[in-house]
Amino acid sequence: MKMHRFGQVQAFPLQLVLIVPFVLQIFGAVGLVGYLSFKNGQKAVNELADQLMERTSRSVNQHLDAYLSVPHKVLQINADAIQMGLLDVGDRETVAKYFWRQMQAYDLSYIGIGLTTGEGAGAARYDGKTVTVDDWTGASVNNLFTYATDNQGNRTKVMTVFDWDSLRETWYTEPITAKKPIWSRVYTWNYPGHPYIVASAGRPIYDAENQLLGIVAVDIHLLKLSEFLRSSDVSHSGQIFILDRKGTLIANSAPEQPFAIVKDEIKRLQAIDSPNPVVQGITKQLQQQFGDFRNITKAQKIKLDFQGEPQYVQLTPWRDQYGLDWLVVVSVPENGFMAQINANNRTTILLCLVALAVASVLSVVTSRWISRPILRLSRASEDMAAGNLNQTVGDSGIQELNTLAVSFNYMAGQLRDSFAALEQSNTELEHRVEARTVELKEALGELQRTQAQVVQSEKMSSLGQLVAGLAHEINNPINFIHGNLVHVQEYTQDLLRFVQLYEQHYPQPVSEIQAEAEEIDLEFLQQDLPKMLASMKIGSDRIRQIVLSLRNFSRMDEAEIKPVNIHEGLDSTLMILQHRLKARPERPEIEVIKDYDQLPLVECYAGQLNQVFMNILVNAIDALEEHNHKRTYQEMQAHPSQITIRTTAINAQWVQVAIADNGKGMTQQTQQQIFNPFFTTKPVGKGTGMGMSISYQIITEKHGGKLECFSTLGKGTEFVIQIPRKC
Repeated sequence: MKMHRFGQVQAFPLQLVLIVPFVLQIFGAVGLVGYLSFKNGQKAVNELADQLMERTSRSVNQHLDAYLSVPHKVLQINADAIQMGLLDVGDRETVAKYFWRQMQAYDLSYIGIGLTTGEGAGAARYDGKTVTVDDWTGASVNNLFTYATDNQGNRTKVMTVFDWDSLRETWYTEPITAKKPIWSRVYTWNYPGHPYIVASAGRPIYDAENQLLGIVAVDIHLLKLSEFLRSSDVSHSGQIFILDRKGTLIANSAPEQPFAIVKDEIKRLQAIDSPNPVVQGITKQLQQQFGDFRNITKAQKIKLDFQGEPQYVQLTPWRDQYGLDWLVVVSVPENGFMAQINANNRTTILLCLVALAVASVLSVVTSRWISRPILRLSRASEDMAAGNLNQTVGDSGIQELNTLAVSFNYMAGQLRDSFAALEQSNTELEHRVEARTVELKEALGELQRTQAQVVQSEKMSSLGQLVAGLAHEINNPINFIHGNLVHVQEYTQDLLRFVQLYEQHYPQPVSEIQAEAEEIDLEFLQQDLPKMLASMKIGSDRIRQIVLSLRNFSRMDEAEIKPVNIHEGLDSTLMILQHRLKARPERPEIEVIKDYDQLPLVECYAGQLNQVFMNILVNAIDALEEHNHKRTYQEMQAHPSQITIRTTAINAQWVQVAIADNGKGMTQQTQQQIFNPFFTTKPVGKGTGMGMSISYQIITEKHGGKLECFSTLGKGTEFVIQIPRKC
């Protein structure tokens, strides 16, 4: 009959127990990898967009500072020359030639002088190339003459004649009224075939007795700002444009011009009327959000939605001391950064799903391979318990289960022999001792109970062998993988060297090879493949540690102490902490200075010693970051954060590792408590205070060594580890 289950504990099939945790673990890892990949991609996009917009805005502001400072410098030079009597304003021909020569030295559109007598002179570059000379008198009409010049600035012929009074309002009147250097209003002129859109800088001029003579003015062409913006290195679909506080376009990086020609007259455009849809759409949203552009008083970053597409926008006010007040707008679309990241995310998710499917299939195959011989053994045990003693269990592909099967078959044989002997004795004694039948039945029942106990004992004794066998079976393939990773790494290096040698001797490959190299991103592959192999090696090392733990459980492991290269442990720890050492926007890179001596192999607990290195290096990085919070970026560049690692062979029996930082250091009171359990200087939630205490125990108790701390307030901290070569 079937054996009954005791108690109410829920039992699960062995295959389910083997498959479900494994599949859940793989599914969780796949989901976490996909999620982190997406979040890191988004974070990288935000940081890259901020850096790009900030760099572009800074470049535009620097260009505006340089480009728009030239007119006022020229004004100062000319005003000083007139007041000192070096330039006679009454000699208009000489003045015009002087301005002609200045035009050769500066990239300006116009330099001129207007006198209180109504006379004046100037030099112009109306078509953007040819320098002409203007001269006007105090007559009421047709008093301004434009002359062509030779290569010495001498007048050759009259080109145009028009009224000077048409320019007097903006060009002359405003600086006189202001009584100081200012920018006049932007004015336009449709010079035949060449739009003339300029900002005019003017200032009053005085003679040696400080009597007003008139004004000197310099025009600068605003369309050249658009040319500069188009040459700026923003993204392929980004936009840069400059507005005045009324919303009128000053310049833009779009191919469309910031003006329109209506009936042969130049009409400057409002940004919301720009023919470029991006400039128009972003301006409308800024107007809705801020109301008046005068409300934008400081640089700020915002995120807008344009035609269903996110746009990163940076607004930067620009002003100068002479009255200009503009707004620089830099716009970068998110899809310019996200396209490749989304493609990589899709590839990552696809690969993760493939890995999940493969892992699930392997888990089903493995569980069946393990569970089938166990199920056969279980059925045979149930049959024996039911009285069918003619049971044998065949061999399987697992060594430990084979051992268990041999033990079961031996037990079954012994039970069959015992039952045969009992049956024979029962036959011989049946006709003699009828009264002892009851005792024999009781003995039979006792024997059956003993049988059940023996089966249970055999199962428990085989559990340790099963765990050890599983560790052994896992250890073989992982050792195969781990061992072959070295050869794969060597072959990869050989292939990469071969590719580099090919590139040196054939620097100009055929177009098909060049296209394929760009398609597979050969340069990135050469850099990333060794890193990938190194990561695979780290993963295989972790699996080997798990196998070692299983072997420890089954008491079949070797000693934990083994010869170790100290430098490898330090370098591995530094590699794990590389993400905390590299440069960030708020600080430069933390420099690591290695001063390694020739050290022999040291017999120690490698994993625990690496834990000590990790605790000390993490504390050093934390101390440097806390110190950097109180310093400016320029101070951090002038005095960079450093971690120095020195290794020394003290003598034939001892080695020393010193790890120092140049942070803010510790007080004497802190040094005295640094190795106490649960002592920490970090805020709540940032540390338990057990790291240095555990490190001290590992060095002193496990290795019989020394761990000391030396620190000077304001200069830094140094931890010195001394351990014997043989623990």
